Amino acid sequence: MTHDAPRDAAWTDVTLPPAQRARALLSQLTLREKLQQLGSTWPGSEDLEEAVAPLQESHEMALPFAEAIVDGIGHITRPFGTAPVEPSDGVIRLASLQREVVAANRHGIPAIAHEECLTGLTAWKATVYPTPLAWAATFDPELVAEMGAAIGSDMADLGVHQGLAPVLDVVRDYRWGRVEETLGEDPHLVSEMAAAYVTGLQSAGIVATLKHFVGYSASRGARNHAPVSVGPRELRDVLLPPFEKAVVAANVRSVMNSYTELDGVPTASDRELLTGVLRDQWGFTGTVVSDYWAIPFLQSMHRVVDGLGDAGALALDAGIDVELPHTAAYIEELAERVSAQTIDTAVLRVLTQKAELGLLDAGWSPERASTETVDLDSTRNRSIAGRLAEESVVLLRNEDERLPLADGPRRILVVGPTADDPNALFGCYSFPNHVLPNFPDASMGVEASSVLEAVRREFPSASIRFVAGSAVTAGDDTGIDEAAVAAREADLTIVVVGDRSGMFGHGTSGEGCDVLTLELPGVQHRLAEEVITAAASSILVVLSGRPYAIGGLAGAADAALQVFFPGQEGAAAVAGVLSGRVRPSGRLPVQIPGAASAQPGTYLAPPLALRSEGISNIDPTPAFPFGFGLGYSRFEIADARVDGNTIATDGTVVVSTTVTNTGEERSTAVPQLYLHDPVADVTRPVTQLIGFARVDLDPGESADVSFAVHADLASYTDRSLRRRVDPGVIQLRIDHHAAGAQAPVAVELVGPVRTVDHTRVMTVPATAAIRVR
Repeated sequence: MTHDAPRDAAWTDVTLPPAQRARALLSQLTLREKLQQLGSTWPGSEDLEEAVAPLQESHEMALPFAEAIVDGIGHITRPFGTAPVEPSDGVIRLASLQREVVAANRHGIPAIAHEECLTGLTAWKATVYPTPLAWAATFDPELVAEMGAAIGSDMADLGVHQGLAPVLDVVRDYRWGRVEETLGEDPHLVSEMAAAYVTGLQSAGIVATLKHFVGYSASRGARNHAPVSVGPRELRDVLLPPFEKAVVAANVRSVMNSYTELDGVPTASDRELLTGVLRDQWGFTGTVVSDYWAIPFLQSMHRVVDGLGDAGALALDAGIDVELPHTAAYIEELAERVSAQTIDTAVLRVLTQKAELGLLDAGWSPERASTETVDLDSTRNRSIAGRLAEESVVLLRNEDERLPLADGPRRILVVGPTADDPNALFGCYSFPNHVLPNFPDASMGVEASSVLEAVRREFPSASIRFVAGSAVTAGDDTGIDEAAVAAREADLTIVVVGDRSGMFGHGTSGEGCDVLTLELPGVQHRLAEEVITAAASSILVVLSGRPYAIGGLAGAADAALQVFFPGQEGAAAVAGVLSGRVRPSGRLPVQIPGAASAQPGTYLAPPLALRSEGISNIDPTPAFPFGFGLGYSRFEIADARVDGNTIATDGTVVVSTTVTNTGEERSTAVPQLYLHDPVADVTRPVTQLIGFARVDLDPGESADVSFAVHADLASYTDRSLRRRVDPGVIQLRIDHHAAGAQAPVAVELVGPVRTVDHTRVMTVPATAAIRVR
C-alpha cells in the first residue's frame, strides 16, 4: 500500500526541500489532524505486567490502537521492544500497523516508529551490546560510531525510524541507578563518545534522540526522579556541554526531556531550556519528544497544573513537539490554551522530520524488500560487540604480573552469584532484562555465555568447580563458609561479584534501582573478603553497572578487573583477559570510590571538594582514579612539551609527548590530556580531561602523540553567566590518568577576555606518529 494522496501534491515532491514539503502538507490539515501528528500510541503495552517505564499504569488512559490513529498519528511506540516477536514477523506486523495508520487519515501520512537502542536495539533476538558505561571505558569513539552504524542499519531494515539513545547525563553521584546507562563522569568524554554514537546511528538514516535533557543525573540523594538543585555554572559547564556538542557538531535530530525538575521548574515545562537554550542559542532544528508520560507527570507528580489539558499546553509552549508513549495531554483542548502558531510550529517540525525520513514520498510503502533474511544478531554485530567488550575491561591490579594465566592452573574455583548468570552481563535496557521479565516462558533470544562457561572454554584442561557463595541481594551468608573451604583447595580462585540489572527495584542497578551506599549488594563484600583471604591465589572480577568501593578487595586479591556490563560477548572478553588472549586496554570512565568516600562526588572537583586534612574527617580520595587502567605491558609517557609558551586567547597550541612501550607485549596506551586553570573568576576543577588518544605499540616501540589545543578549551562560565576565555596561565598535562604524576607545561594566554558561544572549538584533535626504529 502506498500513499493515496495526489501525486502532484507539493508535499510528496521529493525534489523540494523537506521543510517546504512539510509546510505544504501543514496547510492542508485540520486542527485535529495537526494534533494527531503530535501524539503517539503504544500497541501492546496494556499486556505488560512488569514495568518497563515509570508509572506504567498510565497506559490505562490510552485509547485502543484503532481509535488512537483516527486522523493520523505522529509515532508508533516500540513495535519490536514490547514483546518477543520474531524479527521477520515483526516487520510484517509493523507494516500492517502502518497500513492502518495510512488508511485512517485522509492524507495517508505514516507514523514514525521508534525503539529503545541503548545497549543495541531492544528487540528479541537482537545483539546485546555492552552498556554505555562500558563504551566509555574503551575511550574509543571510532568503535562506538561503528556500533551505532550497525544498530542503525538493523533498525532501518525493520522499518524503524528513530532510536531513543544515547544517554548524555554526566554522572554526579555513583549511587544513582542509571549510572550504567551513562558515558561516565567527565563531560568531555561523554561528549566525544555520545557524538560518535549519534554520528553512527544517523549514518544509517535513523534519528538519534539525546537523553535526558537536562540534569537528571544530579538528583538529590541519587534518587530516580528526585529534584535537582545545581548552580547555573554546574549546569552550563558540566551538564549541558555533551548535549551542546551533539547538537552543534553531530547534528542530532531529536532530543528527549528529563523527568526531573531544576530548582523547582519541571524540565518538561521549562521554555528557557527547551526553546531558549536548545533552539535559540544552539540552533537545534529537530524534534523534542517527551520522556514517557513526562507531560501527564506535570499534573500527577510535579503538581504545577490541575488538568491534562493544562499540562499539554505547558509542555507544548515550552517546546516539546511530540508526546510519548501515548497521547494523553496533546488533545483538542490545547487550542483553547496555546496559540495556533505554537501548534503549527510543532507540527511543522514533525512533518519536516517525516519528509526527511522519506515518509511523505509519493512512492513510500511500509513493505520491506525482504522479511526472510532479517538477522539482528549477525556475525558483524557480534564482532563489534566482542571488540567493545574486550576494549572495555579495566585491569585494576596485577600484583607480580599474576595475569595473564599463561600456563593455566590445574584447579580453578569460580565463586560468586554473578558468575553463572548470563543476564549479569546485560544492562537494564537490554531486551532480556528490560522486557523478558514480562514473558518468563520466552527464551533469551540470543546466545550468551556466563563467565563460568567462558572460563571453562578458555581453560579446557583445568578442573573447574563453581560455588555461588551467596545471592546477589539476599543477606543469607550460609554459603560463604563453603566457598572459603573450596578456595583453600584450589590453585586459583576467581571471585565474580557485582550487580544484577533490572528496573524499578527489581535489580541492584538500573532505572529506579538507586542505592544508599557503595558497598557491594547483599553479603558479597564479605563473601569476596573471606574467599580472597582463604585462597592461595585469587582474581577479583566485578561485573557491575556502577563503581563500588572495592579498593580493599582489589588490594587483597592478586589481580582485579572492573567490568561494566559487557553484553553478550562479555564473558568471552573476561575469560580472554584472564588467559592473555585479550590484552586489556580499558580505562575508568568513573572513579572507583575509596572506602570512606562520600557522595555525591566525582574527580571533576575544585580544591575544596578534595581531601582537606584538618578540615574534614571524610577523605574523598578514590581507590582508583578516573582514567586509570593497567595493561599487560608498561608505558612511559614523557613530560608534555609545547610548540609555543604563549598563544592568543583565540589561538592554538600543540601539546606533545612521546609514549613508549617498555614492556614485552604489544599493547594499547591511552594517553590523556588534562587542563588546569590556576586562577579564574570562579573556582575551577583542579584537573579536567580535554583530550585523549589510543595508540597500539609493539614492545620497545614509541609514538609521538600530539594534541592541538584551541584556547576555547579553557573557557568556562563566569559570574555573569558568560562563557569566556581569560588571559593568563593554564597548565596542560599528558598522563596515564587524572591522578597521574606527569609534570605539566605552562602556556600563557594573551590578549583580551573573549566571550565564546556554541560555535567554540569543543574537540582536541589528536595524532600519533610511530617512530621508526
